[in-house]
Amino acid sequence: MSQVYKEKIFNDIETIPVNLLPKLYRIVHLLKKELVYPKSRSSNRASLRGIWKNSEIDESLFDEARRSVFKYESA
Repeated sequence: MSQVYKEKIFNDIETIPVNLLPKLYRIVHLLKKELVYPKSRSSNRASLRGIWKNSEIDESLFDEARRSVFKYESA
């Protein structure tokens, strides 16, 4: 069955004007890249895990930021 589709694709490509082949190549290349080699869904979020371990956090900085964003709370 896949051989039939391959032949159909090749037949359709034969009818495309030569000046459009660079555009077609880019389209096929992008499709192949996305469909054949899908990007992994793994996240790199754990790469920063533990970066703030044993750090002193100044609560006044959080309070100042909160007041600047939520001005109605400081009244």
